[in-house]
Amino acid sequence: MDVASFPAPGVGYSRAIAFLFFCGVPLVLAWDSLSQIARLVTDNGTFSEAPLIPLVSIFLMFLYRRAIFSEVSFGWTPGAAMGVPGLVFVLLARLNVWNLGETNQCSLLIFGILLAWVGAFALFFGTSALRAARFPMLFLIFAVPVPEPLLSRVTSVLQEGSADVAEWFFKLSGIPYLRQDFVFALPGVTIRVADECSGIRSSLALLITTVLASHLFLRTTWRKVALCALVVPLAVFKNGLRITTLSALAIYVNPGFLYGNLHRHGGVVFFIIGLLPLLFLLAYFQRSERRLYESPASAPAQGS
Repeated sequence: MDVASFPAPGVGYSRAIAFLFFCGVPLVLAWDSLSQIARLVTDNGTFSEAPLIPLVSIFLMFLYRRAIFSEVSFGWTPGAAMGVPGLVFVLLARLNVWNLGETNQCSLLIFGILLAWVGAFALFFGTSALRAARFPMLFLIFAVPVPEPLLSRVTSVLQEGSADVAEWFFKLSGIPYLRQDFVFALPGVTIRVADECSGIRSSLALLITTVLASHLFLRTTWRKVALCALVVPLAVFKNGLRITTLSALAIYVNPGFLYGNLHRHGGVVFFIIGLLPLLFLLAYFQRSERRLYESPASAPAQGS
């Protein structure tokens, strides 16, 4: 086999084909419900990034294929421990035995499909390969829509935090205001920080991007955790800045800014604003790691 081929040197095509065949089983079981998943992804912008997650996991598997597939075997126990519950979840979601809402039903369905896939991987490639592929496998969890009531709780926290940051910016900029909960009475306009203004979609995108970048470019666990821990405060900060910017433009330039293109499509600008501090911190952490691992103290002793 070509050493640059996939899955990897030492992995037979028959094993890979069998794995792909078993990955199709939960899709067949959920066939009638796949249109419901597609509708949720297209109609709800919060989950629009979900189809990209498996593609990223596949890319990571390809990137680390030599380490992942260096030792393959059949993992019957972990394969059954994850594959069987995954198929059961798919059937329960398809039959909707618990009368779940559409979002929760899709969450259970997608989780079942992904769990069955991980079980199939463990079955055909073994525990060592599964351990080496733990990050791509765990990364798949981002493809599962956040279920209720957790989604509402997260949205509420982001909404309240964004309103508090916007109020701080109003004070800092000298814009007079009166606040009642999420409603701000400003000169000439009144705004409400609604659920849609919580920034849940961009916050999830920022979290996914940061988790992926920390895995690819950092080596020490505490630096990865520290980088990811900044996502929530930065997401709230950039969302409060967006609310303040749109409000100021509506007051002093044109009220149409509250409903125009900047309001509807300007999220990418503020996403970049939230991303930049993370990129700077990532670069700093990379340099500190480089100094750490290149220092004489960390180098092996001569003759060892």
